Amino acid sequence: MTEFWERFSYYGMRAILLFYMYFAAEKGGLGFSQGTAASIMSIYGSLVYLTAVIGGFIADRILGSRKTVFWGGVLIMFGHIALAVPYGAPTLFLSIGLITIGTGLLKPNVSEMVGTLYSETDSRRDAGFSIFVMGINLGSLLAPAIVGTVGQNINFHLGFSIAAVGMFFGLIQYYFGGRKHLSEATLHPTDPITPEELPKVKRNILIAVLIAVVVFGGLLISGNMNVTNVVLVFSILGVVLPIGYFVMMLSSHKTTKIERSRLWAYIPLFVASVLFWCIEEQGSVVLALFAANQTQLKVALPFAQFNILPSWFQMLNPAFIILYTPFFAILWTKWGKRQPSTPAKFAAGLIIAGLSFVVMVIPILTHGTNALVSPLWLVLSWLIVEVAELLISPIGLSATTKLAPKAFQSQMMSIWFLSDACAQAINAQVVKFYTPGNEVMYFSIWGGVAVVLGILLFMLVPRIKHLMQGVN
Repeated sequence: MTEFWERFSYYGMRAILLFYMYFAAEKGGLGFSQGTAASIMSIYGSLVYLTAVIGGFIADRILGSRKTVFWGGVLIMFGHIALAVPYGAPTLFLSIGLITIGTGLLKPNVSEMVGTLYSETDSRRDAGFSIFVMGINLGSLLAPAIVGTVGQNINFHLGFSIAAVGMFFGLIQYYFGGRKHLSEATLHPTDPITPEELPKVKRNILIAVLIAVVVFGGLLISGNMNVTNVVLVFSILGVVLPIGYFVMMLSSHKTTKIERSRLWAYIPLFVASVLFWCIEEQGSVVLALFAANQTQLKVALPFAQFNILPSWFQMLNPAFIILYTPFFAILWTKWGKRQPSTPAKFAAGLIIAGLSFVVMVIPILTHGTNALVSPLWLVLSWLIVEVAELLISPIGLSATTKLAPKAFQSQMMSIWFLSDACAQAINAQVVKFYTPGNEVMYFSIWGGVAVVLGILLFMLVPRIKHLMQGVN
């Protein structure tokens, strides 16, 4: 339920944020260019998951997961309140800061607590995470319908305020429900900072601050401090950070030989998840633009004409997840130890994700870039990609908790979310190339690369299973 409300607030905000940024001022928007708005949307999503590194560290080493989740929710709520205030771009960027840090504190630690409910050998783990993902998607389903309708039909800021109220309810039920149902262990860090380690931690924080001052100070002094360059900096960080994290864990003396082998097995799964999220996360950017600009939104019924809001298409993602989840949960439970291995599920998911973009080539080739096409093409694309999500997202969450070194449990969950951060950091640079003139090439390249890499991953399945050292 905590994830239900957090996702309600987050996806409600995302359902209208792109339109708020690029709609003209007279329509209640900020008047950004479409390319800039798309790039900001992607880097915003990347930052949300990049800060999961901070959340994992604070939970593992300072506060414990339960307190970290609570304070993350508080920051998220204030971030949505900032967006609800009609003061233009300054409150937008303030909101981005608050929500990115807050989600980084909350999201990896909520998921990690689910993992602690199951042993390494419990075959119910994948099904359990599927149920957890169901809660996430119920919140994501309701949000565009409510926040999107209010935001696009009445006022953007009123829509953002509804997102804030949703997070408030999440905090209330988490606080009282957590006291009743969560274990005492969640109140304490799993690997607290020792007095001997404290100077090193302080030094690393100081180095990070100095690097930020040098980079952004250099941009400011040189006159290059603008949205495009700031987005570029964070895009580079989104790609470099997970690489550094893997190097740190693989070289740590706290990682045993078996755990190190499992980390090597995790790397190709991580790469596959990055490509999957590159495609899936473009649903709220590229497909949202396609919905607003190239989709027939007036549907004629026998007795009336019905208008579809572009933000409503964001309901398709969670709707299909909810429809599919019971089937997959039953399937994995029924098959038990006979179910496909984690890398095989990832390979299949990557191929299917690629096909979801390949199908978008058909209406463009058939009707051209200037005609409005049936909304059913977008429905079909989401119908396909959500099969891939259920083969990768809950399975990835489960695999992360199983393959995590003991000393880096929450931080390993942060690594999983860094795959999404890395994907959206890449998207922040490539979505600017999405224009009516090159849509066929855009969808074809993304879809083709995913299919080819999915086939290669199938070929690597035996090697990956060997490296997993007994984890199925």
